[in-house]
Amino acid sequence: MIVANDPRSPVAEAFRTLRTNIQFKSLDSPVRTILVTSSTAGEGKSTVAANLAVSLAQTGAAVIVVDCDLRNPSLHEIFGVGNDRGLTSLMLAQDTTARDYLQRSEAGSLDVLTSGPLPPNPAELLGSKRMESVVRELRDLVDYVIFDTPPVLAVTDAAVLATKVDGSVLVLSAGKARRDAAKKAKRTLEELSARFLGVVMNNVKMDRETQAGYYGGGYRSKR
Repeated sequence: MIVANDPRSPVAEAFRTLRTNIQFKSLDSPVRTILVTSSTAGEGKSTVAANLAVSLAQTGAAVIVVDCDLRNPSLHEIFGVGNDRGLTSLMLAQDTTARDYLQRSEAGSLDVLTSGPLPPNPAELLGSKRMESVVRELRDLVDYVIFDTPPVLAVTDAAVLATKVDGSVLVLSAGKARRDAAKKAKRTLEELSARFLGVVMNNVKMDRETQAGYYGGGYRSKR
């Protein structure tokens, strides 16, 4: 949670830039429900989803981050909350609302909807009419909803959910993502999403000289 724990770092600033870029993209057509995925496993899409949600909440916006990775959930670990019940519990419940399953994070106006118990049919759940109603209900509660989903090329979960949200973001890990896989993942999201918002390049190495220039060169007053 680097945006919250080290807000002056270059990485935290990069997330604020990501936040601003998304907000500028939605000036004419609001983007309030955002899917975050990756091309393959281990590229950091859950970390990006969590920090993007915190960054949005730091502006005073009300935000919900949802763990839709119903195969390998991790948001409950990132935010340090329980996962006895969550998204899957909400989808199966009768006469309850999404508010009953939200957990408040330490990052101000940010609530977490964890995965809940893992189901045998994740793709069917995320592609269901019930999931459409859950997306609408969450959207009506807050300013932004961030959905963390499995890698788009590994399983169909992200693809089926991409059709139900306002926009999607693809996370690629520098030095790990293969060019052919990245192109295929991008093409898939462009075809399925209402709006493909762009790519986040994760795990980019910054040397000391680059960091020093970021903090010193650009903002140092001249004498």
